[in-house]
Amino acid sequence: MRAGLQRAATDGARRFGGRAMLPDTLHLTLAFIGNVAVDEIPKLEEAAAGVQAPAFCLTLDRLGFWDHNRILWMGSRGGVAGLAQLASDLGGRLQAAGYGTGIKAGRPFAPHVTLVRNVLAKRPELPDMQALTWDCDHFVLVRSRLSSRGAAYETIGRWPLHSC
Repeated sequence: MRAGLQRAATDGARRFGGRAMLPDTLHLTLAFIGNVAVDEIPKLEEAAAGVQAPAFCLTLDRLGFWDHNRILWMGSRGGVAGLAQLASDLGGRLQAAGYGTGIKAGRPFAPHVTLVRNVLAKRPELPDMQALTWDCDHFVLVRSRLSSRGAAYETIGRWPLHSC
């Protein structure tokens, strides 16, 4: 999966300009919490540990482009019930613990994997993509650290999704 996403990112940057995401930064964000103090991490871990969602398969089968932030991304043409349930359960638990999810009120959850940032092309004509299948059997809490080279990610916790 990661190799397929990296090929798509490299190809997208070659075609449209911009900065391809590095292999170890490719991810799908369930919630963006923002800056929190280190002593608050146990509250986040407790919220995540309570999630009750099934494992699922996610098919990434389309490219998309957001002009407002110049991002080329890969997502799914169809909804995935397990992913929606995971995002909803996690989001509810985070909000109950006093944290936001990064999703603006009235907007739906938009699952995607960012492939290229700072795309140079104004209105890129997006090619069809070979579908990638992602077996999702866990989710993680990640801390990002920004530098001049971009973000570096550190996994803080990992929680299993439940078998059907």
